[in-house]
Amino acid sequence: QVQLVESGGGLVQAGGSLRLSCAASGTVFSINNAGWYRQAPGKQRELVAIITSGGSTIYADSVKGRFTISINNAKNTVYLQMNSLKPEDTAVYYCNAQVRPFQSNYWGQGTQVTVSS
Repeated sequence: QVQLVESGGGLVQAGGSLRLSCAASGTVFSINNAGWYRQAPGKQRELVAIITSGGSTIYADSVKGRFTISINNAKNTVYLQMNSLKPEDTAVYYCNAQVRPFQSNYWGQGTQVTVSS
């Protein structure tokens, strides 16, 4: 019943920017906690950023200062603003969110981000 639909991925040159969106649909009152993860070919999935319902954020050291996670409660959408992109940021990015009134976490389908040098 709950779906997370991701968009905004694509190809960008090093130093460029992308904004990923993760829209929650279905029986969703609000987003509680949310995070972005990424997985590069041949590597394990890693945490990129987390945001809590209170607005606290945590970032991986590799993206701190370049990426910003946020939530638009009116749209039930989670965003990841990515600036100063590097080739090593290339990966499939997945959003994860806990939505009210449910207790479970849900995953998006993933969106490809490719950064060329």
